Amino acid sequence: MHVLGVSGTHGKTTTASLLAWILEHAGMEPGFLIGGVPGNFSVSARLGGRKFFVIEADEYDTAFFDKRAKFVHYRSRTLVLNNLEFDHADIYEDLAAVKKQFHHLVRTIPGSGRIVWNASDENLKATLAMGTWTPREGFARAPGPDAAWSLDVEEGGDFSKFVVLEGGKPVGTVKWSLLGAHNAENALAAIGAARHVGVPVPQSIAALGGFKGVKRRMELRGEVQGIAVYDDFAHHPTAIASTIDGLRRKVGDRRIVAVLEPRSATMRMGVHRDTLAPSLAAADAVWMFAPPDLGWDAAAVVAKLGKRGKLARSLDELVQGLAGSTSPGDQILIMSNGGFGGLHGKLLEALARRP
Repeated sequence: MHVLGVSGTHGKTTTASLLAWILEHAGMEPGFLIGGVPGNFSVSARLGGRKFFVIEADEYDTAFFDKRAKFVHYRSRTLVLNNLEFDHADIYEDLAAVKKQFHHLVRTIPGSGRIVWNASDENLKATLAMGTWTPREGFARAPGPDAAWSLDVEEGGDFSKFVVLEGGKPVGTVKWSLLGAHNAENALAAIGAARHVGVPVPQSIAALGGFKGVKRRMELRGEVQGIAVYDDFAHHPTAIASTIDGLRRKVGDRRIVAVLEPRSATMRMGVHRDTLAPSLAAADAVWMFAPPDLGWDAAAVVAKLGKRGKLARSLDELVQGLAGSTSPGDQILIMSNGGFGGLHGKLLEALARRP
């Protein structure tokens, strides 16, 4: 199989889903293994009919007896490097340890392969400088010396429409249902990876127009009395800030209520507590869920948010607080890498019971 691996701290699931759909649209019948459910397929994995296989290449350890990152086992020939930040503090001691795993990944890509990488990410730049023998293509939001792929979007745009640039020259316009600069960058990565296996750029752009998104990525779960409830997987400060920015570009000055469950192992260890408040700054109101076993003082984060911040110690308190403090037009953005105790459904039911 020709394996197309999609790696990075953020955006793996969406980019892998985009890439699988582009190949499917091109008639290449790809297999895939994705850590989410793409709307165009309604399943997270399949073997496929031909020689191409798209895999979400995660840096978490393989098993309790094999502490190498999972992605070194996949033998990718085409590799996407979306970004690199410190995460998985339960596995890796520091950022240098994460970089080392990505360096090992890069060294598994053959000279006949291709690395499509985020040329605006300094951590990736440093990692690639450690050594690689594979041809590279960079992508970035703005044109630059390392960015073969970039984009052009009108000032203040929500990135639901943008021009794809190759070598600084326009090659087509994407019009799709996704929002936010981070998703536009994911699209550039997918276009570059697909081109490496023979999909022409115009065909990739046409496929993106029919992309149906991924479950739990800015997924609208319901709207009651004019109040919208979204579900998103964001659980790292960078992803949280990007998700709120994407929603802001969509809804304008409507009130955004961000709801966060610090559930991941790294979050529960308190690694990101100093950067959480800044990542939530663009929301008009913030509710943080802090169960008794969290392990660190979430009240300190909420205090940094001033009057915008509120703390909930139980799910019932959270549901009642949200239902009692939101008004028509509000956009409730619920962020967690877990099920959040069924909060979305419980909140929609509580909103429906209001007078």
